[in-house]
Amino acid sequence: MPTARKEAAIAELREKLAGAKHLILTDYTGLSVGEIGRLRGELRKDGNAYAVVKNTLFRIAAGADVAAALEAFLAGPTGIVFAASDPVSPAKALKTFGDAVKPISVKAAFIDGKIVDAKQVAVLASLPSRIELLAKLVGTLANPMRGLVTVLSGNQSGLVRVLNAVREKKLASAS
Repeated sequence: MPTARKEAAIAELREKLAGAKHLILTDYTGLSVGEIGRLRGELRKDGNAYAVVKNTLFRIAAGADVAAALEAFLAGPTGIVFAASDPVSPAKALKTFGDAVKPISVKAAFIDGKIVDAKQVAVLASLPSRIELLAKLVGTLANPMRGLVTVLSGNQSGLVRVLNAVREKKLASAS
């Protein structure tokens, strides 16, 4: 029979899972409470959350489908990153934290309903952010138009130079 405290923890996990589209499972072994707090702060910058969970409570809260998919990774100490929209920003935050403070081991990730291993999470961390990718796309789309404007204005400026040269020549011959 679950206690009221466990039921509250399960309800809180269900709420976090409902708001999360992506999950990253980590092993927090070796991290102090202060370091975990720092990691939470790093993840919170982009609207993500980090929670240390009991594996059995997570299995109950996640439901049969998600729990079955992640069963192989729910062993030992588990911390979970709950990401609402972008899977790249929490992966980058974990990498930044690992580089600055202490490396954190990624067990796996659940991104868009698919299991992703730690190597693929590392690849996600090396990708540019969504905003950077959109800026590159806009720049790529704008370059041909900018080139066309430059070519068209080049013809006009060439004509102005020729007309100016003719005017100066006529002024020089008149004087």
